[in-house]
Amino acid sequence: MRFDPEIRQRIAAGQTPAISARHLQHYYGTGELSKQVLFDNSLEIYPGEIIIMTGPSGSGKTTLLTLIGTLRQAQEGELFVLGHSLHAATKSSLRALRREIGFIFQAHNLFDSLTATQNVRMALELADPGAGRRAQTMRAQAMLEAVGLGERTGHKPKQLSGGQKQRVAIARGLVHQPRLVLADEPTAALDEASGRQVVELLKKMAKEQQVTIVIVTHDNRILDVADRIVNLVDGSIRSDVLVQEAAIVSQMLIKCDVFAHLSPRGLAEMA
Repeated sequence: MRFDPEIRQRIAAGQTPAISARHLQHYYGTGELSKQVLFDNSLEIYPGEIIIMTGPSGSGKTTLLTLIGTLRQAQEGELFVLGHSLHAATKSSLRALRREIGFIFQAHNLFDSLTATQNVRMALELADPGAGRRAQTMRAQAMLEAVGLGERTGHKPKQLSGGQKQRVAIARGLVHQPRLVLADEPTAALDEASGRQVVELLKKMAKEQQVTIVIVTHDNRILDVADRIVNLVDGSIRSDVLVQEAAIVSQMLIKCDVFAHLSPRGLAEMA
């Protein structure tokens, strides 16, 4: 694994990873029906890093994301999240840990009977039940404004487009100021401008608040916001690339006639 200079300085100073996976393996089913979906994966991600996970459908990206998010129990290997060993965690400690995580799923899963503000505020009611209703409402509306829905705060899901619903779900995943954000295809339903607005918000959270961001995506338009791109194939991490270095190599490759025909995606993969 390679890290940018700032992260390397923090590692040298003894900073603990936000996520540490060691020889992680996972199976679906039991007995003769058991199918291994993750193979001996090791990974470290530090506070403030943005990691994008790529790879073909079925390569294990979402499974790895759900293990990190404690939505599935790790079976083999070691997994530490925000300083907690998930193997030794009790049910109560897992509940507390989930309050530190912001989840953004492909399906928006909004409540049809609630407005955008009320859907977002629900996350605060779960994560910070002691806060007053007025303060929760103001935070929910501010987050909706941040994702470009300031004029839709009172709308219910049936009054919103698919992309707007997804932005409500993104706001819900971020409003409680999590230390870790896990996002599964967050921009898939968004146009280019809306997708860019969302990933720039995530980038700001990472750099200003040291929030750790892990994104699973097939969206090539947002790869540039990552610090590292981790590629999974057939359940195994095949590459873990520092984006800064890949960009430099890509610029060198494009000057060579033999690589001039490659797309930006092809250049990135070659780098």
